[in-house]
Amino acid sequence: MPLPYSLPLPPGFSLRDTLLCGQCFRWAEGPDGTFTGFAGRRAAALRQEGDTLLLSDPDTDFWANYLDLGEDYGRWIRSFARDPALAAAAAFCGGIRILRQDPWEALVSFIISANNNIPRIRGIIARLCSAFGEEGGFPAPDRLARETVESLSCLRAGFRAKYILDAAGKAASGELDLGAAAALPLPEAEAALRRVNGVGPKVAQCVLLYGFHRLDAFPVDTWMKKALARYYPDGFPGWISPRGVAQQVLFHYIRHIDMDSPKGGNGGG
Repeated sequence: MPLPYSLPLPPGFSLRDTLLCGQCFRWAEGPDGTFTGFAGRRAAALRQEGDTLLLSDPDTDFWANYLDLGEDYGRWIRSFARDPALAAAAAFCGGIRILRQDPWEALVSFIISANNNIPRIRGIIARLCSAFGEEGGFPAPDRLARETVESLSCLRAGFRAKYILDAAGKAASGELDLGAAAALPLPEAEAALRRVNGVGPKVAQCVLLYGFHRLDAFPVDTWMKKALARYYPDGFPGWISPRGVAQQVLFHYIRHIDMDSPKGGNGGG
C-alpha cells in the first residue's frame, strides 16, 4: 500500500509493539507490516520503515501527538536498566509508547475489557463502531445514550452493555466530565471515573493511563498480578518512574513470554 506522507521516528521506537501491546484495540496488521485502523473517528494506515513512519493521512502533527513522539522515552528506558526484570522487559519491548487516546474511547474500551481477552475485546469494539459510529469511527456518548441493552445486543458484549449505557448517559449529561476529571489529582480522577457502573480500580487506572495520559497510573490486571508476584513479591519499587510506562513494558513482556511457553494462554482483566 503506497503511503505518501512521512514522519521521522525517535531511536528505538516500535510501531508494532506500541499498537499491539494491549493499550488499544482498533489496529490490524497487514502482511507488509502496514497497520490500518482508527484513532477515535480518524482512520489511517501506518507503516514503520526503519526510523521513518509512513502514513496515509497528511495531518502528521495529529499522529506525532497520538504516538507521543515528542517525549524522550529513552531516558526512562535507560533508568529501568537498574532493575533486572525491567531491564529484560525493556530489551524485549522498550520501543513502546503510551498513546494519547481519546478519553471517551478509552473509557468504553476498558469497560469492555473487564474479564475479557484481547481478541474478543477487539470484536466487540469493531461491532460497536460499525453499528453506531459514523464511517466506522468511535460513537460519541450522546449517540450511545439513545440506545438500550436490547439494541446493543448486536455487540455480544454480555453484562458490559449496561455499563456502556451508564457511561454514555453520564458522559452525555455532563454528570461525568472527562475533561475536568483529567485535571484532578490521581485519586480524585479515579474516584470520578468509578462513579460509572462497572468501573473498578483496574478499569479506572487503564483510563487514567491510556485516555488521560497520566503516566503515574498503574493498572493491575491478571498479567500484572503475575508479573508482580514473580518479580516483585515485596512490592513494586518506589523509585521506578514513570510507573505507567514501566507497567506497560512489563505487561507486554510477561504476556508474550508466558503465552509463548507450553503453559501460556490468554488472560483476562
